[in-house]
Amino acid sequence: MRTFSLSLLAAVALSLPALAQAPKTFTLRSNDLGGQATKTEEFNSFGCTGKNQSPELNWANAPAGTKSFAVVMYDPDAPTGSGWTHWVMFDIPASATELPSNAGKPAAGLAPKGAIQSATSFGMPGFGGPCPPEGHGPHEYRFTVYALKTDKLGLDATATPAVVGYYLWQNTLAKASFVSYYERKK
Repeated sequence: MRTFSLSLLAAVALSLPALAQAPKTFTLRSNDLGGQATKTEEFNSFGCTGKNQSPELNWANAPAGTKSFAVVMYDPDAPTGSGWTHWVMFDIPASATELPSNAGKPAAGLAPKGAIQSATSFGMPGFGGPCPPEGHGPHEYRFTVYALKTDKLGLDATATPAVVGYYLWQNTLAKASFVSYYERKK
């Protein structure tokens, strides 16, 4: 037993340098949002009464060659047959590594200079928070940051989520996501 323990300990010790040098992955996080969205993020229309404030987002370890970023928030559980896009921001400069809380409100001026917030499934630009139908169960909200190989997508604030998605598909080097859930009970 002692020989096995010493062998295992030696194997672990020899692998530590390799673990320390493991490549870091492109990662998206939020200091405001965990596994559950709150009234702070909830939309303020369509029967919802939240503050409609976008969460702080931060990312790290973008791949070499990244020239800009885009952020999308999407609900695949919306009862539409095609989900619901809650937030689209693109042409975020490559030097940016975060979006502050409420950057999804275009009038607040908190988004990085040059970033464009385009139309969502709500039909307007900017952040539209979670607002699932009452009693529909928990909905999944995917936040994704895209590292892009172009500095500009060549679109404006009138671009639909589908058109932006098409341009993202063509220009993505890497993407990182996290999921938060929200439910409105009857």
